Amino acid sequence: MISGGQRLVAIGGGTGLSTLLAGLKQLVGKTDHELWIDSLSAIVTVSDDGGSSGRLRDELQMLPPGDIRNCIVALSEDSSLLSKLFRYRFRGDGELGGHSLGNLFLAALTDVTGDFTEAVRLSSEVLASKGHIYPATISDVRLTAELEDGSIVRGETQISASSVAIRRLRLEPEQCLPLPQALRALKHADVITVGPGSLYTSILPNLLVSQVARVIGQSGATKIYVCNLMTQPGETDGYTARQHLETVKKYAPEIDFDFVVVNDRRISSEQAELYSAEHAHQIGIDDPIDDALDQTTEIIRADLLDEGEKVRHNSERLAQVVVACLKRARSKSAVSV
Repeated sequence: MISGGQRLVAIGGGTGLSTLLAGLKQLVGKTDHELWIDSLSAIVTVSDDGGSSGRLRDELQMLPPGDIRNCIVALSEDSSLLSKLFRYRFRGDGELGGHSLGNLFLAALTDVTGDFTEAVRLSSEVLASKGHIYPATISDVRLTAELEDGSIVRGETQISASSVAIRRLRLEPEQCLPLPQALRALKHADVITVGPGSLYTSILPNLLVSQVARVIGQSGATKIYVCNLMTQPGETDGYTARQHLETVKKYAPEIDFDFVVVNDRRISSEQAELYSAEHAHQIGIDDPIDDALDQTTEIIRADLLDEGEKVRHNSERLAQVVVACLKRARSKSAVSV
């Protein structure tokens, strides 16, 4: 029996969000599934200030396009030439060196249309993306962190490079306005996912945008937090899965998650050794998160690891777990009626 299409909003940035979107897009319009996706939206952080995105941001006074470009590609139906071109990065030490063609395309289209949001929409059409992509804000925001030693660090790149724990994170300006389309998507969502992604530089910047956390908290959608697989050097050194979740709750106390998704497969000894050399460690295996959850939150454990040398979520498995969470939420709702 088909229950109807779901409106799903995924929040985050970086590799984590694009990985999740790549799996979820397979369910868009698949009406033969019990719980198919009618509308898929991504709300993406725009605080990046490094690499190609940072250079374009400083030179052209535009929003950083990198994370948004990755989401456009992840949602694209065209997985061949156009997607490869959007991912293409120029080599060499010249002015083009290090730039992504997709970033340059978004920069050019922003200049032509005079509107970054419209450039994102048109780029999504060019690549036949199966979803909507919204920057969390169109304000020129910068991340600022107060560290435990009292020092202040500004910019995503410098925050990630710091070896001192973060005491407090904020956006400058703090009262940056959300994109109305993003708020509208949240208000009408059936499912809202937060994560995976860099805690301080991909997830929290979205939740710090004015009204976003409040609207999520007020939403009747099923809310799912997807826990990261590894700690991130410079951001979450020594953090447990519980500390990741507690940090999200610290900055967005309005949000009560229905489900927390945690990987339960241990990485290989080779991967552990490789990541340990970079001071990154697996989370969620030996650091139980259960006692950090309230009675209304259910923890979902599953094998979510992808194959390969790098530790990554498997996009299809992750999407299947999101759907399983929604099914469980519906079953609970039916029982309580």
